[in-house]
Amino acid sequence: MTYKRLTLLCGHYGSGKTNIAVNMAFELKKQQDRVAVADLDIVNPYFRTKDSSDDFSHAGIRLICSDYANTNLDLPAMPEDLYALTDDKELYTILDIGGDDRGALALGRIAAAILEENNYEMFAVINKYRPLTRDAASTVEVLREIEWACRMKFTAVINNSNLGRETDAQTVLDSLEYAEEVAKLMGLEKILTSAEERLCPELEGRVPGLLALKLQKKIL
Repeated sequence: MTYKRLTLLCGHYGSGKTNIAVNMAFELKKQQDRVAVADLDIVNPYFRTKDSSDDFSHAGIRLICSDYANTNLDLPAMPEDLYALTDDKELYTILDIGGDDRGALALGRIAAAILEENNYEMFAVINKYRPLTRDAASTVEVLREIEWACRMKFTAVINNSNLGRETDAQTVLDSLEYAEEVAKLMGLEKILTSAEERLCPELEGRVPGLLALKLQKKIL
């Protein structure tokens, strides 16, 4: 996968954006010298990119996040160096955006600058097995609300349908038709379907655009 300078990951609460952001950051580091992960998730204080801060540091990946991330203060605070994402044109960044339209509001401060530069992708991360996105129509409704809140349009869909530890190969296979329908209704391409590494041998050749995921330690 070839990355643009900014890669935005948005979706419903609990769709798995953070885990994909972490994996993409390490993949991006193989292609670019200066790489960052920006945690703009003001909705979910538990699953944070900061859980991988030591791994990022060892790999030479910059982490941009709120000072309150992974503390016992659940405050909707934005990172102080937020504008580095748009001002530093040599910095390639994966942005983990908070769930639903409320979380997407965090993008409002920098949306205009992102659109002006026009060197970005905004991926809709979807999960068939979340309560409010069990069918394509409901998922599209959530995604349209996110677009309205952040004043930006999605450019492609990532299918991250899973049931956590209960996920098996069939769980992923059963989500493919749903993901294709979401993409069709949105007028977008489904570029990737993610699955935990342990499942990939069963899915190779059966799932187009398969993305193997290493799970964060907190998620295991």
